[in-house]
Amino acid sequence: MTVKQINVFLENESGRLADVTSGLAKNKIDIRALYIADTTEYGILRMLVNQPDDAQIVLQNLGFTVSQTKVIAVAIPDTPGTLDKVLEILSSNGISLEYLYAFVGRASSDAVVVIRVDDNQKALEYFEAAGVKVLDDKEVYGI
Repeated sequence: MTVKQINVFLENESGRLADVTSGLAKNKIDIRALYIADTTEYGILRMLVNQPDDAQIVLQNLGFTVSQTKVIAVAIPDTPGTLDKVLEILSSNGISLEYLYAFVGRASSDAVVVIRVDDNQKALEYFEAAGVKVLDDKEVYGI
């Protein structure tokens, strides 16, 4: 199971992030998690939203460069060492981690870790074999 992540290219200019959040708010699209990686000239905003397809259209209509990426979301107990176990599964099986970000949801005490890897299918197979709880889109978008 993968979930759709929205990626937005943002120029490092005052108000650009507010333009994104305003556009989403006006269309009743709820941001579940976000992460920004930036340089001095631009940033890449990565988001999980409750309506990813609609969000992409809204943001493109506002003139943003937008794409979607399939990522894996796993639920892990919010305790020391549990993230290490998930990362060990990836590294011991030769799966390269591109990036991750995490948040604690409202629906449970688990932390949700969003993972981008070079091979989603292999990662999903190893997670299943190890008993890692992988979330589906409805679970993530409903957090």
